[in-house]
Amino acid sequence: MSIGEFSLIEKFFTQRGEEGAIELGIGDDAAALRVPDGHVLQVSTDTAIGGVHFPRDLPPADIAYRSVIAAASDLAAMGASPIGMLLAITLPTAEEVWLSRFAKGVRAASETTGLPLVGGDTTRGGLSITVTVMGSTPASSCLRRDGARPGDHVCVSGTLGDAAAGLAIIEGNLKASDQAAAEFLKRRFSAPTVRLALGESLLRVATSAIDLSDGLLLDAEHVAEASAVAIEIDSYKIPLSPAIRTLPDSSRSLQWALAGGDDYELLVTLPPGEPVPGLLTVIGRVTTGRGVSCDQSPAKRGYDHFAG
Repeated sequence: MSIGEFSLIEKFFTQRGEEGAIELGIGDDAAALRVPDGHVLQVSTDTAIGGVHFPRDLPPADIAYRSVIAAASDLAAMGASPIGMLLAITLPTAEEVWLSRFAKGVRAASETTGLPLVGGDTTRGGLSITVTVMGSTPASSCLRRDGARPGDHVCVSGTLGDAAAGLAIIEGNLKASDQAAAEFLKRRFSAPTVRLALGESLLRVATSAIDLSDGLLLDAEHVAEASAVAIEIDSYKIPLSPAIRTLPDSSRSLQWALAGGDDYELLVTLPPGEPVPGLLTVIGRVTTGRGVSCDQSPAKRGYDHFAG
């Protein structure tokens, strides 16, 4: 059963009451948000298109959840404390069952990230989800891409390659003999982990940071370019999950870790002598020069939205 635009918003996305940073939420022409004294606002937008960034037949709760996490990961990379989010949805039709499940995923992601939904938009067209996230950091202390210096350690959080392997399983391009491992990998695509607490803990500690959305090599290249340095990665140091290690083709697993994308882990650089937090693994080093190399060879790029 279809539903009208304003009934859709009222039924599935209106959150009652104002709390925390919310002065005025859904229901007016704009939201009004509070930013703590001495802080600056951090804002990022992420768009996911059905059939491009996720399979169109992915469960709607998963589409919603991973869309919010993908956007929130940018706040993690800045070291920001969450404030709120905006959600714009384009749908071919407004089916109540689909929307109910989608809204459930939004609520779950809101609870996970601490990002209340404060507004957005709905329209008709091809399936597309745009999430704008807002957070805050103390003035002049956010994490950035341009602070890496020669001698720094290059570190990543969590394990890499799981999401790309999970997508391959979801799309039927990979068969996994271990069912538990297959389910783990699929969840790593549909319900990635967001590292907001880790990002905040690295303020004034890390020299640079970026979230791993487009693949380790390409995202490391962004840091190297912004910082005017070279980054050297040792592939044997890249953390791989027990689940991805069960797959028969180890070279393919490593390629997913290097260039698969959708991990939403953090890549950070730490000064030499700085203790490495338990969630991070040192995988390389920052040197003089330009570009990214892996095992002393020039690295191939990861995901590019406009690559031919």
